Amino acid sequence: MATILDAAAFAALLDVRATEPARIRTALASRRRRDLLGGDGRLLIVAADHPARGALAVGADPTAMADRYDLLERLALALSRPGVDGVLGTADIIDDLAALGLLDDKIVVGSMNRGGLRGSVFELDDRMTGYDVSTMVEDGIDVAKTLVRIGLDDAGTLPTLTAMAAAVGAAARARLPIMLEPFLTRWVKGRAVNDLSTDAVILSVAIASGLGPSSAYTWLKLPVVDDMERVMAATTLPTLLLGGDSTADPDAAFASWQRALVLPGVRGLTVGRTLLYPPGGDVAAAVDIAARLVHPDL
Repeated sequence: MATILDAAAFAALLDVRATEPARIRTALASRRRRDLLGGDGRLLIVAADHPARGALAVGADPTAMADRYDLLERLALALSRPGVDGVLGTADIIDDLAALGLLDDKIVVGSMNRGGLRGSVFELDDRMTGYDVSTMVEDGIDVAKTLVRIGLDDAGTLPTLTAMAAAVGAAARARLPIMLEPFLTRWVKGRAVNDLSTDAVILSVAIASGLGPSSAYTWLKLPVVDDMERVMAATTLPTLLLGGDSTADPDAAFASWQRALVLPGVRGLTVGRTLLYPPGGDVAAAVDIAARLVHPDL
């Protein structure tokens, strides 16, 4: 894998965090910004908010995302590629990238709720433990993002939905786009499993779309499933497709994205592990394929 960051860059980051923490928010707020939808009106966002929910695994490797320096190097490489419009992360990730000077002309998406820790008994009680709307507005974050898992047999869903509705309302009042990632989720042998059937995704879209007092600034982040035409017919909200976990068959994933990207309402991709930890390890090649799918004129 090619490298963008060197030891000196990481040493400077550690020094800033220890001795000049105010520089981090200054770097974020003063970065060169861009319109949310520019050029062809489509977005490729690289996602890296998984660690804060305790989700470090990629494929068969349970700790693939544990090495922060390796993750930052992969993100730096991805952000350097043509057609990558921005990054999704929790404050710790975004602050690192801002301090490293990697966010000029990039859309920054702030992840709000990471409280539903992977494997916990309270996994579906996923209230806000990350960004809040007021801080995102102050720091110049471009878009908010929340995970909305709906367990019809889990009482933790109600406080999660209440928190999501409040976040949607706060974002709308601040005129901050907010991207909801809904799933119908059920417990299977002690694990929270998302139902990726077409009907379940459509039901999750219907529930998420109605959260909050206004949907004017609401976006959706949806998995690519069978019969995506029916899924996209269920909403008028602008939608980004999510990439899911790293796969042993990346060509199949790319093909499914390509088919779904032409549907009405789809504005691009938000992909994390599939691009940052691809089979074979060539981050640049995986990112470039996705970028050409989103931005065919590259």
